[in-house]
Amino acid sequence: QVQLVESGGGLVQPGGSLRLSCAASGFIFSNYVTSWYRQGPRKGRELVATITGGSTNYADSVKGRFTISRDNAKNTVYLQMNSLKPEDTAVYYCNAFLYWGQGTQVTVSS
Repeated sequence: QVQLVESGGGLVQPGGSLRLSCAASGFIFSNYVTSWYRQGPRKGRELVATITGGSTNYADSVKGRFTISRDNAKNTVYLQMNSLKPEDTAVYYCNAFLYWGQGTQVTVSS
């Protein structure tokens, strides 16, 4: 059974940092394109960052602030988020192939 489990969300002040993790079981991340999406209040789901092989891509809104990475030994994908803004508030989801995690809430507020 395939499972993607996100963790690392929480409440952070503007300008702060968080690192999200997405751990996979029954599935090997390195074989697939892996992405982080987010869905903010009253918004559609937005692609945030993607990693495939050694290549990464980012939404313009997070370039220079977020970094996606993958640890193949741990079968885990990360999203390091720095200089967080209130508009980054959303539920963040991990995706690979047909599989989605359950999401982790990130709230940026003073």
